[in-house]
Amino acid sequence: MSTAATMSRGGAGVLAPPADADTGFAFQRCRWCATPSFRRLLCPVCASSDLETEHSAGPGVVVQSRVVHRGTGVARNESLVRFPEDFVVPCRVVGTAPHLVWVGATVRPARGARVDSGEVVFELRDDPTGDDDLR
Repeated sequence: MSTAATMSRGGAGVLAPPADADTGFAFQRCRWCATPSFRRLLCPVCASSDLETEHSAGPGVVVQSRVVHRGTGVARNESLVRFPEDFVVPCRVVGTAPHLVWVGATVRPARGARVDSGEVVFELRDDPTGDDDLR
């Protein structure tokens, strides 16, 4: 079960993780070829539909970041984040100015993000040494 599904309601339409929630980020791994992926119906390598949900072991690292103004008049960040299991997630990084998200920054799932929007949202980790936990 994904982290989003194990969260409890923390306000009107906002999901807040409980203190004992699983850490990390949920993804799928193919049971046939062990390829990790995110939000896929089929494995991108062998096309198997036998995918198992797992949790990532550690923080995501920004591998691409850009500032966009498309769709709204407000600038926002669009990034690609790579996890230790070697899968990449397209997302937005919030909680800081869009132009201050750098390649190599570590991120964690954003607290209080709306999961029902379908958008993946991360925030920069406070501790650059990686000692704080993913929430």
